[in-house]
Amino acid sequence: MDMKIRRYVKVYGRVQGVFFRANTKTVADKHGVKGYVKNLPDGTVEAVLEGEEEAVKKVIEWMHTGPPLAKVKKLEVREEEYKGEYRDFRIEY
Repeated sequence: MDMKIRRYVKVYGRVQGVFFRANTKTVADKHGVKGYVKNLPDGTVEAVLEGEEEAVKKVIEWMHTGPPLAKVKKLEVREEEYKGEYRDFRIEY
């Protein structure tokens, strides 16, 4: 069985108002990753991803590019302790 992991991700660039959150949710749902994604006041997007290691890596890989209108400049990824606190993946406001 795969190891479950948790990652905190902060996305810099033109990532608000370009359907970044909606698309992140679609990709996360497709890979069975749980957690949340939300816009921050400073113009960045933050996400917490929990799930199988391979699945989480696939979502992070996608986040490097994002949806067609996004311009991702930088991704900050921080390893966190897996908590299993999410039942699904949601967009937070």
